[in-house]
Amino acid sequence: MKVAYVFPGQGSQKVGMGRDLYDTYPAAKSAFDQADAKLGFPLSQLCFEGPENELRQTINAQPALVATSIACLEAIREVNPAALPVPEFVAGHSLGEYTALAVAGVIDYPTVVYLARERGRLMSEAGDKSPGGMVAVIGFDEALLLEVCEATNTWLANVNCANQLVISGTKENLARAAQLAKEKGAKRAIPLPVSAAFHTPLMESAVTGMSQILKDLPFADPSVPIVGNTIAEPLRDGAAIKAELLRQLCGSVQWQRSVEYMVASGVDTFIEIGPGEVLSGLISRVAPEVKTINVGSAAAVAEFAAGA
Repeated sequence: MKVAYVFPGQGSQKVGMGRDLYDTYPAAKSAFDQADAKLGFPLSQLCFEGPENELRQTINAQPALVATSIACLEAIREVNPAALPVPEFVAGHSLGEYTALAVAGVIDYPTVVYLARERGRLMSEAGDKSPGGMVAVIGFDEALLLEVCEATNTWLANVNCANQLVISGTKENLARAAQLAKEKGAKRAIPLPVSAAFHTPLMESAVTGMSQILKDLPFADPSVPIVGNTIAEPLRDGAAIKAELLRQLCGSVQWQRSVEYMVASGVDTFIEIGPGEVLSGLISRVAPEVKTINVGSAAAVAEFAAGA
């Protein structure tokens, strides 16, 4: 068995996430306590109790997802460290790439939580300066969608799987793009509940701010290769990872190609660690022959640890 760990991105958050982990496993409680201490406010309470509109805000959702994913991982390690085989690769979808940094030992976990919070803040501020949104386009060809984007001044933001693509841009241009895509044969075009045009040049001010935050932070080389969002290939040193973190703010998330790379490299089992099952679903569509496992709750931790 060759394993990859994958970590969810923004959109997988929900009120109540992590509460059962916190109440059941001391290691998970420690992960949330460390996040609260680093940020100086009770992020854990926001995860457990909401309100939902606050948890959904980019500045809160991003560190909350990192904390919950790490709490899941630490709970597994507490119950049965042998349950987790050494992965061939780690990867995360957009924000999930930050969780992968902590798991691969590039930077320590509290610093990752801080970076996720700052990333969320900068992306939110960029969205205030250049308002926009995102639309999922279902059942449409990537090459045709690129033509639609070019005609409407929008951008291809996420290539999740063959029939699920996401575009970003201003609200007005997105409406035109969605209509044009449907005219050309797309099955559906669904606006996503996000506050900005993520993974486009409209995030350029976030790149400027993040580069200032990252420039003096020492990044270790990863203990496990991290498959980068924008290049769908392994990142094997700290400098390459810093460059990727900046590039992915404006660049397209190549999730389908990332999964294809890992499968071509021999991975046959993907363990999604964190809330929701979004990545497991996408991976199953990209590579139906592989096994996917989701560990996002106390019950799932117990089941996974017992089955190892």
